Amino acid sequence: METRELRYFVAVAEELHFGRAAQRLGIAQPPLSRTIAQLEQRLGVALLERTSRKVTLTEAGSVLLAEGRAILGALAAAERRTKHAATSHQPSLVLATKAGASGELLAKLLDAYAAEPGAVTVDLLLCESQPQQMLHDGQADVALLHQPFDSTAELDTEILNTEGQVAILPASHPLAGRSHVRTADISSLTDLPLARWPGPGGAYPEGPGAEVRNLTQLFQLIALGRTTVVLPESCRANLLEGLAAVPVLDAPTVTTVIAWPPHSRSRVLADLVRVATRL
Repeated sequence: METRELRYFVAVAEELHFGRAAQRLGIAQPPLSRTIAQLEQRLGVALLERTSRKVTLTEAGSVLLAEGRAILGALAAAERRTKHAATSHQPSLVLATKAGASGELLAKLLDAYAAEPGAVTVDLLLCESQPQQMLHDGQADVALLHQPFDSTAELDTEILNTEGQVAILPASHPLAGRSHVRTADISSLTDLPLARWPGPGGAYPEGPGAEVRNLTQLFQLIALGRTTVVLPESCRANLLEGLAAVPVLDAPTVTTVIAWPPHSRSRVLADLVRVATRL
């Protein structure tokens, strides 16, 4: 198989829609469809089930999606490390995380790791969303992820901490003065529909809420009375003036994990994970 074929297949398998996959890849839909058909013919298996309404993965397709992500990620990581080796004699790590998320934990981790013998430079890759995609794409060696929001499929992980969630509201809103709320209270706010985040392919789910990409944009929209959101409790540290955080009693707990590709055999990565779990 060619890496181009794998890239095309992974895009279709993640989007489950040929039109969106073609748009994501920057190509027309007919050559994408032909490439997938040729790949299936060469492998002798059906990778996708197609109907007029939807596209789904077969069991073989699910296997190739997992393997394809790992292969493409490893290739991208190899390219990045090779280029780094040509310009620097010092090893380094790239850590991906959402901008504004787990700020206190991240600071403690970087400080504790820097004090370790043999510590290397840790470059931060701040993402608007989907930091796990940076691992699959080979752009990062390790990431801080938050379940259930971020998928840890096909990644190795270690749990770092768990926390509750809070609703972020304008300070002037009637619910802002409560000691706690429930999920139904927030989802029924027609004047403050829940914000929408982009999925892995960049598409937004349907709904009336504002489309957001980062916490700065989100908090400004909430302060203006345009939307609301339920976030991990640690986001309190980044709140703007005029916002309130109210605990949501029945919201699922958020688990912060450190994640890395299963094919990694990096000693310096293992050292960083060890420090993180110790914290």
